[in-house]
Amino acid sequence: MDLPVRRAKPLVGDLHIPGDKSISHRAALLAALADGSSVLHGFLEAQDPRSTIVCLRALGVRVETSGREVRVHGRGLRGFSPPATDLDAGNSGTTLRLLSGILAGHPFESVLTGDDSLRRRPMNRIVEPLTLMGASISATNGMPPVRILGKETLRPITYSLPVPSAQVKSAILLAGLYADGVTTVEESVQTRDHTERMLGLQTNTSAGRISVSVTGGMAVRPREFQIPGDISSAVFLVAAASCIKGSDCVIRRVGINPTRSAVLDVLQQAGVSLKQINRQEDDAEPFCDLHVVFSPPERPLHIDRTTTPLVIDEIPALAVLAACARVGFSVEGAGELRVKESDRIALLSENLRRWGIEVSGHQDGFSFDAPASLREATMDSGGDHRIAMAFAVAGMVCGGITIKGAECADVSFPGFWRLVEHLGGGGESL
Repeated sequence: MDLPVRRAKPLVGDLHIPGDKSISHRAALLAALADGSSVLHGFLEAQDPRSTIVCLRALGVRVETSGREVRVHGRGLRGFSPPATDLDAGNSGTTLRLLSGILAGHPFESVLTGDDSLRRRPMNRIVEPLTLMGASISATNGMPPVRILGKETLRPITYSLPVPSAQVKSAILLAGLYADGVTTVEESVQTRDHTERMLGLQTNTSAGRISVSVTGGMAVRPREFQIPGDISSAVFLVAAASCIKGSDCVIRRVGINPTRSAVLDVLQQAGVSLKQINRQEDDAEPFCDLHVVFSPPERPLHIDRTTTPLVIDEIPALAVLAACARVGFSVEGAGELRVKESDRIALLSENLRRWGIEVSGHQDGFSFDAPASLREATMDSGGDHRIAMAFAVAGMVCGGITIKGAECADVSFPGFWRLVEHLGGGGESL
């Protein structure tokens, strides 16, 4: 679907965003491992989390859905049944990688696959540690399909992540539930810690290394879980509101996990007026309401190597925000962007150039100076939800943007285009 996006009216009043995608995946997977039934409130009704539910059902887990409420009837640590067919993770790398960790501890064969985009994403980063733990696991040229023959009892390991990745860390910790002893994951930069919080694990820092350990055999308790709004989705609205004159809005119930909220610091340092109000904590996940007013960034946005892993999903929105505000942008240490749903460095650079911006790209990042002018352009989403929504912000702020493949926004933000239309930025009927 090619969708034109025009200038939007000011963002005023209360705005609501969908549930957090990362938390929705993990809550469903851990609920399936619990001894009893769990209820997940605010579950993200989007393609990626639905892929997790589809895979769980194929493994014998009973899951009942009613809008944003999901009830999972857990089967315990070792209760999954052998699947009758390949497990289809769709476009979801989280589903495939985390479920691989769980299936490494089940003594049957399973095959995990996905769509064309997912089958191009690197999987050796989970193959190596899970093999060290004793599972028989292979990937096709390092990419899906991933074939697993699990073992009932795995070996505990201490593993240092070569590349910061919450998905790989979580896969190893979940496999550690099936190990005979303590499994430890070390990382140089702390990545998002939702899995650790749900399992009640403690993160330790020593000699510049961050580590978390899990003891094999620990029980996963059933629970009633409130899933906060996704901060990665909220950032698109923050970007639009900060650049559209007259905006004064409150984005309700946004998750502000410390391993995810660095993007708020980046925005505030650039001059965006952003306040956290009504802060609360529920099920160990903090959340608040974000109050945003018109306040275009006054300074260039520079994302250094230390910060990049903490804002990796928000980089498309931040880059477009900088362009809308006519300030410079740079990011380094972002090689992981090349193996997301698309090569985001290449796709962002290509679309920004179409917009009239001179972009300097390199293997692990890109940069541009403050653009003197911007022109009308057609942007290619590449089937990547974050690229589509980032350039929707460009249209809402500047007008004259058409997005090819706009429907992919449903992967993480169902109803996004209806919201854009409500704000006056929608083109044709949605």
